[in-house]
Order: sequence, then structure tokens, then C-alpha cells
Amino acid sequence: MLKIFTTQLQGVFNRIGSSEEFAFEDAARLLAQAVVGDGRVYVHGVKEMKAVEAEATTGAEPLMSATLLSDLDSYHDLTDTDRALIVSRFSTDEEAISTAKALKELGIEIVGISTVMEPEFGGFADGTETLVSLSDVHIDMKLKKPLIPGDDGERFAFPSSMVALYVYHGLAFTLKEILEEQM
Repeated sequence: MLKIFTTQLQGVFNRIGSSEEFAFEDAARLLAQAVVGDGRVYVHGVKEMKAVEAEATTGAEPLMSATLLSDLDSYHDLTDTDRALIVSRFSTDEEAISTAKALKELGIEIVGISTVMEPEFGGFADGTETLVSLSDVHIDMKLKKPLIPGDDGERFAFPSSMVALYVYHGLAFTLKEILEEQM
């Protein structure tokens, strides 16, 4: 079972690495603007994505200029040099969407990380917005269903926080590379 899980998880990582390369670079450039512009990178993880918040702010290698969005007294304390990193399991998560809407109203640029739910871009036909449509740059986690098929036909093993941490680390070292090139 572990071998199946490992193989499937590696497949998700490979799909992200091969199709999201430009999104990693664009997202890192957007966050770099905060770092070099004396701004902050405000991180907001929804539910299990609090793992990304912890890694970005208190992990072994914290993200430069990162702080928790929840530490703010008011979103009105944000400045135009600040950026936001919003992470959720799916692009349709209500908390992620409402947070992104509030930040967009204040002109804050956003990097979103989530699994894109259909339709991919621009929101739904009924006008419903998604984290993809509200983000300036979005990285798709590509994890739509559990990885392992069970004997009963049900699937299990949905490692969304592991995949989000993979994306986060890819973003963090891309940001580091960009900043090192600037210095």
C-alpha cells in the first residue's frame, strides 16, 4: 500500500513540476516585490493548510518577510507593498474566496495555491468567483481525488497538506533564487 501511495504522490509532484513551472516563477516574482519593497508576505492557510502557515513563519527555513494574515488587527493595516499567499484544498473554498475578495478590494496582490476545480479560469458561469479568478498568480496542486483505490471501489489517501507543502517549498526556493540574483 505504501508503494502505491508513494508512486501516486510522486505522480502528483511530477504533474505540478512539469505544468506549473511558469506559475512558480511568476508567484515568486510577485512575492519578491514585497520582500525588496519593505512589505510583508501575509500567509493564510485554510483548514489543514495551516501547515503551510507554520512552515512559512516558524519552520526550519521561514519565508522571508512572512507573517500570518490572522495576526493583523485589520486588513486596512496592509500597504501596497504587501502581498498575500492564500492556500486552500480547492479553488472553490468559501473561506479562501472571501479572504481573497476582501484583500482584492484593498488592492493587495495575491498568490493562490489550491487544486483548480472546473471551470479552470474566470470563475463559474453563474458568476461565482474562485481562488483562481481572484489571484494574481495561482499554482494548481492538481489533487482532485484520493490517491489509492480500495478493494470496495472507494478511494482513500488525500494528502492535500503534503502537496501544498511541496508547492510551498518550490515557491520558497524559487523566491530565494530570484532574490539572490538581485543581490
